[in-house]
Amino acid sequence: MRPDIRENAPTKPGRRGGWLLVPALAILAACGALKAREPLGTLQEYKEMLLGHPDAQYVGTDRCLEACHTHDARRNDLANSTMGQQPGSAEGEHRVDCESCHGPGSLAIAGLDHDEVEAAAARGIKIPCRYETLTPIKRLPAGAQDLMCLNCHSSSANPNLHDWAASSHATAEVTCTNCHPIHAGPDMLISFRDQSDLCLKCHEDQRAKMAMPSRHPVMERKMGCNSCHEPHGSGGAESALVRPTVRETCGSCHGDKIAPFSFAHADVIDDCETCHDPHGAPNDDMLVATEPFLCMQCHVGHPVDAAAGPSSLESKAAFYTRCSNCHSTLHGSHLPSPSGSGTFIR
Repeated sequence: MRPDIRENAPTKPGRRGGWLLVPALAILAACGALKAREPLGTLQEYKEMLLGHPDAQYVGTDRCLEACHTHDARRNDLANSTMGQQPGSAEGEHRVDCESCHGPGSLAIAGLDHDEVEAAAARGIKIPCRYETLTPIKRLPAGAQDLMCLNCHSSSANPNLHDWAASSHATAEVTCTNCHPIHAGPDMLISFRDQSDLCLKCHEDQRAKMAMPSRHPVMERKMGCNSCHEPHGSGGAESALVRPTVRETCGSCHGDKIAPFSFAHADVIDDCETCHDPHGAPNDDMLVATEPFLCMQCHVGHPVDAAAGPSSLESKAAFYTRCSNCHSTLHGSHLPSPSGSGTFIR
């Protein structure tokens, strides 16, 4: 045995307690190092993060822009938006301005001379303000960023936001500004034309299905993702659907497929996704499998008469084709079949 190994060997290898103590001490040391690297911030730091510096004062957007022309374009976009047009309590005031989100701006423009800024702007030079004194929005947790928006957008005028906190987007830390371009222009809503590009950046599985031959016309901009889904949460509805169930959601457009029938297609009519993939499929009518194999997952196949005329098939041969060629009202029917049972033939 090498001397260096022999000297470091335990004196009593038969006692296992010492061996167990070593990893425990290592874990405690690692926890101590982690705590030292990530100390909790003070209450004052969190106050400044949420509200800006406590010694800063609100000066108004006009005063800020007088001292700093860096944000002229963004200010114009906000002023021409629905948010910027919200009237305040006094004439000439606006309920939403730059300081509504970025916090009081007196420290940001402190020391900036108006004449000097104007002279520099005439030469094409923009003197920036002290951004570090404003609310550090990008450093806020996703939930805190959302609260800044919900401070105004959670009233009865926005009922679709009441379920935001429990939505899949909120739990995935998707913020309002990830989808709504606050500074990109006056229009902050997402149109049908832009919805698919925006949503499918994250929902890659659905992007692949939208490229299938049979699909809803989302990529053609004839409908949007929010035709079926509520991105802000839907009070516990499956997959954030706009209606409580899949059947009701599909029925808002395909009412003829879910109407009360005298002869209903058993449990299938309650969940359209039993047979259809709403985002797209390689089969006709967005079927999850081709006929007759889709139907044969529940039903036993039966032979049919061979076609009239010369044929190598005998009568009553086991010849399978599309079930819907005969069972044309397979979603449901009010009329019995010629045999008297509800087999969705007419």
